Amino acid sequence: MNDNIKRIDPRRPFIVTSAGLKRITLGEIGSGALHDFVATHHDAAKPRRTAKVSRRAVLVAAHTDRGALDDHGRQALAAAALLADDETEVVLIAFGAFSDDAASLGADRYIELPGFDRRHFAPDEELRALAACVAAFTPVHVFMPDNATGDGDLGRRYAARAGASIATHVVELDLQHVAAYAHAGRAVALRALPDVILLAPNAVDAKLPYVGAGARVNSEDVVPATMPSAYVDLGIEEMDAAQVALEEADFIISAGNGVTDVPAFEALASTLGAAIGASRVAVDDGKFSRDKQIGATGKTVEASVYIAFGISGAVQHLQGIKDCRHVIAVNLDASAPIAKRANLTIVADTQETIKALTDAASAARASRTNGSPILQTATLAEGAYA
Repeated sequence: MNDNIKRIDPRRPFIVTSAGLKRITLGEIGSGALHDFVATHHDAAKPRRTAKVSRRAVLVAAHTDRGALDDHGRQALAAAALLADDETEVVLIAFGAFSDDAASLGADRYIELPGFDRRHFAPDEELRALAACVAAFTPVHVFMPDNATGDGDLGRRYAARAGASIATHVVELDLQHVAAYAHAGRAVALRALPDVILLAPNAVDAKLPYVGAGARVNSEDVVPATMPSAYVDLGIEEMDAAQVALEEADFIISAGNGVTDVPAFEALASTLGAAIGASRVAVDDGKFSRDKQIGATGKTVEASVYIAFGISGAVQHLQGIKDCRHVIAVNLDASAPIAKRANLTIVADTQETIKALTDAASAARASRTNGSPILQTATLAEGAYA
C-alpha cells in the first residue's frame, strides 16, 4: 500500500442522530458538522506516565501490520504500561515498518525493525533480534500477543531458547500473578508473574489514561546485522479471494436481504479482492450457498475489514462478526442493530453504494496502473480505513 496516497476521511459528510450516533448520509453536503464534532470531542492532552529516571524495563514485542500495531499488539503494550511503576520504562520492539504514535500507545522507547515482516518467514533471525533486545534492556518481563501470525510462535521460541518461565493464553494479570483458562474453560489456572507473558485477545483494555515518552532507539545500536537464515522463505501463494475460507479471510464483504443485484455485488468483491459472505436470510433465499453464511449458525470470522451490505444485524449474525476489527455497515435504516456494532455506518441505498464503490475502485486501480496519482476520492476498501 502506498503511504503517499492522499485519503479522504470516510466519516464525512455525516449527521449526528438524537442518540449521539455518527452516521454518513451520502449526497448530503456537510455544513461544518465534522469541524464541530471534532472540536467538541477532541481528547484532552494526557499526562506522561512517568518522568523519573528508569531503573528497570519491561519489553513488548509485536509484529506490525501496514505500519501499525493491531488491536492485539496494542493490548500487549497497554498491559506492560499498566503494570509498570514510575521507575520502569516500557520498551516496544516493532517487527516490521512502524509509523504509529508510540507515545500515545504507552511506549517510553521503541525500536523499529523494518527488515522483518509477518508476511516473511524468518524465525531464527527474529529470535536473534529479540534476544539482542533482551540483552540490551534486561527487562524484568517480556509481553507479547499470543496470536497465530508470528508473535505467539516467537515468544515460545524465545522462552525455550533462554530457559525463561512463560505463561500462554493469559486472560488476566496483575502485579502478582497471571491467569489462563484450564479444563476447557471450566476453571482458571494461576501462577506467579513469569518472564514471558503471552496475552490472549482482549485481556487488557488498550485505552490508557497517560502517554509514554515515545523516544526512538536506533536499531543498529541494539540489533546485530542479519545473518544467513537456515530457513528458505518460498513466499506467499496468492489466490482468488473467493477461494479463501471465510474463517481465514482478512477482508470480507457480506450481503443481506437488502442486496438485490447479486452479480453486481460479486463484481464488487472481485474488484476489491474481498471474500464473500452472506446473512442467513440471503442464504435461505437461495442467493448464496450455505458455506457463505456468517453468524451463530454459520461461520465465525475475524476479518480486519468487514463490510455489511443490507444486513439488519440479527443477534446471531453479530455473534459471527464479534471478532472483526473494522465493521462497516451500509443500510437505509440508521437504527438497524448492526449500526450499534459498526465502527462506521453509511446510510444509503445498498445497490447505489455497491455501484459507486465498484466504479471508484476500478478508477483507482486504473490510475495506479497508468502511473498517475490515485484519485483523491479513494474508496473505503482501498485504504480509507487505514
